[in-house]
Amino acid sequence: MCGIVGYVGPKDAVPTLLEGLRRLEYRGYDSAGVATLDHGELFIRKSPGRIENLSKLILEEPLEGHVGISHTRWATHGQVTYENAHPHVDGSGRLALVHNGVIENYTKLRQQLEKEGHFFYSQTDTEVLAHLIGHIFDFAPVKSEESLVTAVREALRCVDGTYGIAVVHADIPGLIVGARRGSPLVLGIGRGEHFLASDVSAIVAYTRDVVYLNDNEIVAIKDDGFTLSNLDGNGAHYNITTVEALSHDVADKGLYPHYMIKEIFEQTHTVHEAMRGRLSLEEATAKLGGLEMSNAQLRSVERIVLSGCGSAMHAAMVGEYLIESLAQIPTECEFASEFRYRNLPMTKDTLVFVLSQSGETADTLAALRESQRKGHRTLGICNNVASTIARESNGGVYMHAGAEIGVAATKSFTSQVTILTLIALLLGRIHCLSSWEGSKIIAELETLPGKIAKTLELNDKIAAIAQRYASSRVMLFMGRQFNYPIALEGALKLKEVSYIAASGYPSAELKHGVIALVNEETPSVFIAPHDAVFAKNRSSIEEVRARRGPVIAIGTEGHSQELEEICNDVITIPATPDYLTPILSTIPLQLFAYHTALALGCDVDKPRNLAKSVTVE
Repeated sequence: MCGIVGYVGPKDAVPTLLEGLRRLEYRGYDSAGVATLDHGELFIRKSPGRIENLSKLILEEPLEGHVGISHTRWATHGQVTYENAHPHVDGSGRLALVHNGVIENYTKLRQQLEKEGHFFYSQTDTEVLAHLIGHIFDFAPVKSEESLVTAVREALRCVDGTYGIAVVHADIPGLIVGARRGSPLVLGIGRGEHFLASDVSAIVAYTRDVVYLNDNEIVAIKDDGFTLSNLDGNGAHYNITTVEALSHDVADKGLYPHYMIKEIFEQTHTVHEAMRGRLSLEEATAKLGGLEMSNAQLRSVERIVLSGCGSAMHAAMVGEYLIESLAQIPTECEFASEFRYRNLPMTKDTLVFVLSQSGETADTLAALRESQRKGHRTLGICNNVASTIARESNGGVYMHAGAEIGVAATKSFTSQVTILTLIALLLGRIHCLSSWEGSKIIAELETLPGKIAKTLELNDKIAAIAQRYASSRVMLFMGRQFNYPIALEGALKLKEVSYIAASGYPSAELKHGVIALVNEETPSVFIAPHDAVFAKNRSSIEEVRARRGPVIAIGTEGHSQELEEICNDVITIPATPDYLTPILSTIPLQLFAYHTALALGCDVDKPRNLAKSVTVE
């Protein structure tokens, strides 16, 4: 979750650190802090709240130094206070540490250190790790760069849990030590300067040559070089990767007031990018070379498991319907957070897909590793080609959605669903779909960007509807078949950005308990396109209206009259086959959530308690 940036080089560290933190604020914005080394002294500034608070503090109380580490926090252990903000120092006050992750045995370590006379000021697990490293370093016979690296290594051997850390010590003024296990950390290589960050976006403005650390690796960086080793003390092999610079359009909101609305409107482009070069009219199928599986290998797959968290899980649920409908392969979805704790029966012919926008989601990465540990081929669907999931999976599909900065998933969700549609088409053509059927699906897929653009033209109408219902305390979202997961996703979007208690259900489950929530103050949002279950959805809407519940319906152009007769508000999407309606029907729900949040004065890009990349379990 949290963001880490470190710098060592000839420049003043603080501007680089603050700019890096701003690019990482989506990872956490409960508090922020900076530590620098200057003339053998350690200086720290930190503040609860957004990075802007920290910037103002530094203007009032400047600090200098050419070596520094910084942090933007998403709270795990301890409330949002000054004391719990990073960086944390050791018992001597000369070592500072920033940390992303969770130290699971911190209570035991804290008790041991307290017996040694250590006193703790915060509630965090991070302060315990700082004290542990400092305690080991203090007993080193010689205070040197190597002894600080050794202290970090020995401390991390005592740790259970996950971490991405950066450490500085006033006695070793030209050095930053970083390490990772289960939480991303990337080294940036410059000319006479080096960087550390938990995401390459923080440093790509300064260097494009990076090394992605693997688990249990430690890096020591100075202005003129770096060394990489593992917890055993052996040197570690590394590859230098050249990353693409972020474009101005990606880094800035442009003419849009928020990243969320910008990224909603980018879906015309991102859905096209997810398909670009992957549709073969000649063979009437999808071409997904990144899977690294031949048609014969794919044909031998007898079962598929899709795993993800949050919006990625909802995309997976759409994928279950898609694959079973188009390819007739038994498919099921598993929450990544539960995957490794379940004794899930899986045959040797089971293929596993893990879905993660960032490619760093801790639970999803753990699911990937558990699946591979049991001998299953495990493929990734993610948006970061250099992410841990991309590097550790046995193959996969890259989303090409571009950076998604808004915390609420929008364009990444529709890109995931688009890719799952391509996978379903590929598997369907191998198993059961005729060439004619494959060609028809491709033709429909190619119309999607235009239909998305037409759906986005409803923005003003949806904004007016959202304004009318923004005062609601509870909302219900319902859909059937392909659109049941979209009901879940629509409810999640509204919860995330407006804090309204929204819940999603299969429409037919209404009468099995959910209907008890229906009243005049509780709107129900029905995803009811003119599909195979339209009549069933209409019946459920009638049940809500009979109890005076307001209804907002998403229907299909040319078939809206039946809905308009019984609903308070109707939003129509272009006609499309049942299996493609999830991509179109989710867009009005994203816009509805966005405009509802605006009406309530919420910060849509940085919702409370949330962070973009969930790198802790």
